Amino acid sequence: MEAIWLYQFRLIVIGDSTVGKSCLIRRFTEGRFAQVSDPTVGVDFFSRLVEIETGKRIKLQIWDTAGQERFRSITRAYYRNSVGGLLLFDITNRRSFQNVHDWLEEARSHVQPHTIVFMLVGHKCDLETQRQVTQQEAEKLSGAYGMRYIETSARDAINVEHAFTELTRDIFDLVRSGDITIQEGWEGVKSGFVPNVVHSSEEVTKSDRRCLC
Repeated sequence: MEAIWLYQFRLIVIGDSTVGKSCLIRRFTEGRFAQVSDPTVGVDFFSRLVEIETGKRIKLQIWDTAGQERFRSITRAYYRNSVGGLLLFDITNRRSFQNVHDWLEEARSHVQPHTIVFMLVGHKCDLETQRQVTQQEAEKLSGAYGMRYIETSARDAINVEHAFTELTRDIFDLVRSGDITIQEGWEGVKSGFVPNVVHSSEEVTKSDRRCLC
């Protein structure tokens, strides 16, 4: 039978507090935007299936991390089991852009011995008149670190789908080429799930429900 998903990828979303990490994830996973969002305490979990090619679906398990310094020790524990991540800054907050280097270095030091595929995201691009970071300097920084760069808006749903899908496709290509492999004891990439044969369209096992969530 056709697999429900070929692989599961664990992604982590990092960046300063208030850059809009939770809003971006909720727009992607739930299709909604909350004008007021409570700060993330520790780590929250979300999931969604993404079809990167016809009939080829990837299950994303997305970790939403707190940006406050007092939660950093908790956040660090999740780097090692991530295969990819979105590194966010707020285009209207230059300090959040200046902190990108520190976030990236912290992530790379804690992900060892594995590698992690990052995409740099300039968030809140709907607030163009308040911009403090130009697209050109963000692209220069991302190029220096070998990352893609994209600008998004959770409020206006700009490039949200594209950001997650392109990151997923990049990771999938690396898995397919053998540059990233499934390893025992590492949760970054898991192999796919093929459902048991069911006797009717309404009969789904408990394990199937878990994989479809």
